[in-house]
Amino acid sequence: MDFGLSDEERAIRDTARDFIAKEVMPLEQELLRRERAHQPGLERSELRELQLKARKFGFWGLATPQEYGGMDLPAVVQSLIWTEIGRSYVPFRFGGEADNILFHATEEQKREFLLPTIEGERSSCFAITEPGAGSDAANIRLSARRDGDDWILNGEKTFITGGNDADFAIVIAVTDPERGARQGGATAFLVDRAMGWRSEFIPTMGEGGPASLIFDDVRVPHRNILGEVGQGFTLGMEWIGKGRYTIPSHAVGIAERALRMAIEQANTRETFGAKIGTNQAIQWMIADSETEMEAARWLILRAAWTVDQGLDPRHASSMAKLYGAGMVNRVVDRVLQIHGGMGYTRELPIERWYRQVRLYRIFEGTDEMQRLIIARDLLRGYTKLGGHLA
Repeated sequence: MDFGLSDEERAIRDTARDFIAKEVMPLEQELLRRERAHQPGLERSELRELQLKARKFGFWGLATPQEYGGMDLPAVVQSLIWTEIGRSYVPFRFGGEADNILFHATEEQKREFLLPTIEGERSSCFAITEPGAGSDAANIRLSARRDGDDWILNGEKTFITGGNDADFAIVIAVTDPERGARQGGATAFLVDRAMGWRSEFIPTMGEGGPASLIFDDVRVPHRNILGEVGQGFTLGMEWIGKGRYTIPSHAVGIAERALRMAIEQANTRETFGAKIGTNQAIQWMIADSETEMEAARWLILRAAWTVDQGLDPRHASSMAKLYGAGMVNRVVDRVLQIHGGMGYTRELPIERWYRQVRLYRIFEGTDEMQRLIIARDLLRGYTKLGGHLA
């Protein structure tokens, strides 16, 4: 059993780390200044400039197949890179990506939607969540009614990441109410903003914010169906599944950076004539954080390894998402405590992380849903205790 990285994995990881350190981290103080002034932290043009710089480093389309100009990296390597991205609080991501389910598009749809998205010329959002359908995604109500060669969409989607900026949405709509979403009653549509939907900003405790998407008799051509009629729920679950190892990978990067700050604070801050790191209370917070972070790292890498082996990753990914999301919340909370009042100010990124990572326990599968999946798999015998080593 080898827990080390191959030379190639290490080289890719280190190159990504170098790029983040040299090109992304220098923007951090300006980001905090803008956010304190209630301005956008990173403009879309600035993100684009960074992505094009990264392309010169060879980083373009981490998960994108090589036939579309991407790197088509294994899931383990993608996980390592997302950890590096998480080390900086600048909301950066490498370019050349598109929603994984867009690769189910027809050749015509690929020319209109997929290829321009990969090149950064178009921006998409994925819309399945509704006011009455969050964790219970099968309860969606936004309807699509056939009208000749078109479909008429009516309803609302909510908490849609990127919905305020996207120029097209991948919308999961009910096309056969009697069958229900899980049983082939939902379909995915590619819907340009120009077709008539509108977005409304949702303020949250984090920076930026998701959107509500409003569909009022939005007419969509039949040719804009993604996949097949009735395949929408399956595609939606495929889209959500990928985030269950990339989100906690990002969380490990945040936790590492935050814990480094706590260690530095513990070694320099003095109270009552001694460094606060000499206090057992501080030592235990650091020790618990390191232990939990390392446990999360291996759960996440095992989930990514499961993907690379062509095995069903759902059980491993649910454990990684559940533990990784909880871990980063606990670590950031301890780091804020170690910094005391300064940790609570906007002069440091800790309170920003504190607000940001709380979302990790909710989006793309709440803690409760992950527990449900894990327990159900065991109770129904879908998986064995001990996983692939059982």
